[in-house]
Amino acid sequence: MVKGPDTFQTFVMDQLAGLRGATARAMFGGHGLMLGGVLFGMTWRGGMFLRVDESTVAEFVALGSKPFSPSKKMVMKSYYEVPAEVLEDAEKLVAWSRRSAEAARAAKKAKSSSPVAKKKSR
Repeated sequence: MVKGPDTFQTFVMDQLAGLRGATARAMFGGHGLMLGGVLFGMTWRGGMFLRVDESTVAEFVALGSKPFSPSKKMVMKSYYEVPAEVLEDAEKLVAWSRRSAEAARAAKKAKSSSPVAKKKSR
């Protein structure tokens, strides 16, 4: 069975047109949003979720966002749902996505420089 186009995913990528280099790839029943080799967000079941860190999570929470929860037993607090008012404003969404990509890069760098990561790479 061939699936038709995901109209929500198409909308998100149209909104992110100002974020040069942003790509999407199918993963886990949704799409991962990539920029510069890092996963900065995802779309899943009609929602968009962005990577957060300690400097950005409060802004998401203040607008009523919840963490990504792919099941009742699993909550991923490093990704929060994008508020509708941000999703509908392409300029704002691009700015939020850039900050999320920075958070993802910082997390990746911190993970690769941790003693556990160094031990595993030997």
